Amino acid sequence: MSELTKNVKPLDDFNWEEFENGSQVNISKEELDKAYDETLNKVSEHQVVEGTVVALDKKEVIVKIGYKSDGIIPASEFRYNPDLKVGDIVEVYVENQEDKKGQLILSHKKARLSKSWERINAALDNQEVIQGYIKCRTKGGMIVDVFGIEAFLPGSQIDVHPIRDYDQFVGKTMEFKVVKINQEFRNVVVSHKALIEAELEAQKKEIISKLEKGQVLEGTVKNITTYGVFVDLGGVDGLIHITDLSWGRVDDPHKVVELDQKINVVILDFDDEKKRIALGLKQLTPHPWDALDPNLKVGDHVKGKVVVIADYGAFVEIQPGVEGLIHVSEMSWSQHLRSAQEFLKVGDEVEAVILTLDRDERKMSLGIKQLKEDPWETIEVKYPVGSKHTAKVRNFTNFGVFVELEEGVDGLIHISDLSWTKKVKHPSEFTQVGADIDVVVLEIDKENRRLSLGHKQLEDNPWDVFETIYTVGSIHKGKIIESLEKGAVISLDKGVEGFATPKHLVKEDGTQAALGEELPFKVIEFNKDSKRIILSHSRTFEDAQRDEKKAAKKARSKKEKEETVKIDNQPAATTLGDIDVLAQLKEKLEKGE
Repeated sequence: MSELTKNVKPLDDFNWEEFENGSQVNISKEELDKAYDETLNKVSEHQVVEGTVVALDKKEVIVKIGYKSDGIIPASEFRYNPDLKVGDIVEVYVENQEDKKGQLILSHKKARLSKSWERINAALDNQEVIQGYIKCRTKGGMIVDVFGIEAFLPGSQIDVHPIRDYDQFVGKTMEFKVVKINQEFRNVVVSHKALIEAELEAQKKEIISKLEKGQVLEGTVKNITTYGVFVDLGGVDGLIHITDLSWGRVDDPHKVVELDQKINVVILDFDDEKKRIALGLKQLTPHPWDALDPNLKVGDHVKGKVVVIADYGAFVEIQPGVEGLIHVSEMSWSQHLRSAQEFLKVGDEVEAVILTLDRDERKMSLGIKQLKEDPWETIEVKYPVGSKHTAKVRNFTNFGVFVELEEGVDGLIHISDLSWTKKVKHPSEFTQVGADIDVVVLEIDKENRRLSLGHKQLEDNPWDVFETIYTVGSIHKGKIIESLEKGAVISLDKGVEGFATPKHLVKEDGTQAALGEELPFKVIEFNKDSKRIILSHSRTFEDAQRDEKKAAKKARSKKEKEETVKIDNQPAATTLGDIDVLAQLKEKLEKGE
């Protein structure tokens, strides 16, 4: 007997006659379908039921719910549960009892969603540890599938250590705790870090309780910033400030340590609650000043590299951790206010002279100008009075021009020593900053390190010649080149200038001479010492008229005298005609003619 029929027993009330005749009068197809359906579970669409996993592979999971067919669910809906196996009871949502192919359509995801919100809230209330599947990265963290709900896992809540590669967590199933729920927007925040913090907190308290200043511990470089390095001491973080990384100057902590590097550090300080721990790395090695050559002394020459530069000076490292300051005043013999950037830049290799050395204070001052001779020690030799040189204009003042003959040797050209003839109101009219100018040394002030210089002295004094040309009373052609309130400046030959007041600018027709006019001018005053020539246009025609009047008057006076003498020589006898002549002469004299 086969295995299929050994337990088969015929029905007592089976109508064999009707069966043989091929008719079942009392049973319809509808009744048979009804009877069959009653043997199955009552399943309604859009409801959640429990089912049993009967088969699964990488793509699909087959679930039996006691219906006439089994349902197929995508395996991706079970990613949160990598331990799923045949026989497990799972909740499913009936989407469709039969599709076009007669297939029962189920969804595990929708079944989870229908109850996931209650589960999420319960997990928060009970501080329950739940599992979730990390789906992908997002801004600031990760997206985690928890009970079918997308929860947010902040980057800071993945681990107690900073995460540098978020992608390594994508696709992983991990344990989480629900830390925050926004009921209005149904946002969920989970944390993996919270699961391990309790254990770490206990470790942290134990470490902190044993901390002592000067204690040396091993740690792991956790984070590197521009101002220092954070080190994990085993659940407790400490900071090595950038100044405590090396005895030498450090511009980038990455040049000293690397992430995840194991290093020994010394505890320098911590606050009362030991939450802020200051660590040191350089303190584990001897101070470089202690290893400095004991024979090094003031006056010795040293070589080094510029590591820091400021307006007031430059710091030069002569060996790691040992630096000296070159003040800007020790960079040049010049006394001009200048910044150190004009002489040096970071990275320059320099030679310098030790000016001061204090081993106790670990300070050293250096100088580079001392490598050259002070030009003022022998100033009279190179720049004697009367010698001629070419200087460079540095800057102006209202009273003159400051020039530099060489580095450290400055001089002043007074405004009155710029030109013999031109009246210079401001030095900027004569030259410009940066230009070369020829000079003569007039005076040496060694004590104040200043030379008095002249430019006009390169030529003979033209006023010696002008004195013979522009004599008082001489008339010269001139042009009005500048009009002022008190008069006008007149340009004459030989590049010399004169001045005329308004009353001396009146022309013969009574009008005033204008700017740009060329007219004859008479010299009415010449002063060689003050280099002043006073001119007048009016005098050129007024004096001529006056001279003509004087000459006419003189001629009349002479004629009158001759007539008087003639009368005196006449005989005493007087006629009526003589009386008339005398009367006319008297009348003329009374009129002043």
